[in-house]
Amino acid sequence: MAEAAAPAAPLRFSKMHGAGNDFVVLDLRGGGAAPGPELCRRLADRHVGVGCDQILTVEDPRSAGAVASYRIWNSDGSASQQCGNGARCIAAWLVRDGAAGDGDFAVDSPAGRHPVAALGEGRFRIDMGRPEFDPARIPLRGYPARQDQYVLDVHDTVIGFGAVSMGNPHAVIEVDDVDAAPVETIGPMLQSSQEFPESANVGFAQVVAPDRIRLRVYERGVGETLACGSGACAAAAVLMQRGRIQREVAVQLPGGELRIAWPDAESSLSMSGPTAFVFEGEWNR
Repeated sequence: MAEAAAPAAPLRFSKMHGAGNDFVVLDLRGGGAAPGPELCRRLADRHVGVGCDQILTVEDPRSAGAVASYRIWNSDGSASQQCGNGARCIAAWLVRDGAAGDGDFAVDSPAGRHPVAALGEGRFRIDMGRPEFDPARIPLRGYPARQDQYVLDVHDTVIGFGAVSMGNPHAVIEVDDVDAAPVETIGPMLQSSQEFPESANVGFAQVVAPDRIRLRVYERGVGETLACGSGACAAAAVLMQRGRIQREVAVQLPGGELRIAWPDAESSLSMSGPTAFVFEGEWNR
């Protein structure tokens, strides 16, 4: 009789969140194997796994001078190019691990290199790069030139929105009342439209004051989350370009507040916000 295969070793992890957007963080430095889609789905399951919006993997740096790199996996098992709240949590994890000092450093993501500043008390500022409004680079099909407002007819519903890439594609819909926004209907409808070949995160933004907006985001591969860092950056960038808000704003999400600053169109946009360690453990897969 063949011997039964030995059970897989428990998977060590850290559970973290940034403004309520929660993550399972895995240390894969030194060549650890990346989790496959099935493992990600099981790990992210809030009933039989650890439970999270996304899985973050800490890996060896990909560029000179970076402390580490990281990748992002959505709860449905798909990969993501960018995650602002995740970037802050990775920064906090690296400081706690001792790989980064409590000052300025840089991390690599699939979207590029991100300079990081530790602000104290678990807060970090991340350089998110320059917003990309070129439809071909978002990508957004069917529009040869950039527009401040795009209009799509999706399943007989006319939707007006702004579009931008923050390393991942975003649609931004300005609304009068974010609490009444049709997040669960328009979100997946626009997200799955053929005009967004890589899908999109769909944000619903309400301008409260020139220096403050409220935001809800329907994330691709996840659904609505308590916070979306790149979504906050995208909403602020679109509204700044329209002249609707100032160049530095507070973004209030269901899970907490982020601060976005974008001095001018030629500069990088930065995001500041909190991080928190929830617990550490081992998962018997």
